[in-house]
Amino acid sequence: MPDNVKERLLLHCCCAPCASYVIEFLMPSYDISLLFYNPNIEPKDEYIKRKDELQAYLQKAALEQSITLLDTEYDNAVFSDAVLSLRKSPEGGERCKLCYRLRLNETAKRAKAGEYDIFATTLSVSPHKNTSLLNDAGEKAAAEFNVKFMQADFKKKDGYLRSIELAKKYNLYRQEYCGCDNEN
Repeated sequence: MPDNVKERLLLHCCCAPCASYVIEFLMPSYDISLLFYNPNIEPKDEYIKRKDELQAYLQKAALEQSITLLDTEYDNAVFSDAVLSLRKSPEGGERCKLCYRLRLNETAKRAKAGEYDIFATTLSVSPHKNTSLLNDAGEKAAAEFNVKFMQADFKKKDGYLRSIELAKKYNLYRQEYCGCDNEN
């Protein structure tokens, strides 16, 4: 690839605060498109709020001309059906592993279909997410769909702290939970 041409990256985004730092970090090196695919988010109003906040962040940071946001329809049933037997499992357990796979498989599938060079996720910027499990899910999805995955731990080197700074700077909504309501 010529030096002046950036690789095309499909970045799975869970929310605007996590995306803010990861975009800032990756933008100098990649031509980025974002994928908001999060069927785990409950209820639907929360899903819409997070999706709208991601779009608002792109506008506030003057990125809407250089970054494409690929949207998906709300489909919590795909998540609910997949984790039905795991609803009561603790945060960080088997339910989360399955959720990571679900989201990263869809990202890999879309990366392959869209002829992206590589895909990644913003999920590892959170100190509440197990980066090893995320990277494992990403590598499995990459192998299944024959597309390159970027292993990353974006919380390192103050990535999480920078995401908090950017959330404050752009007055971004910061949710209180990952997405699923495992009390149901």
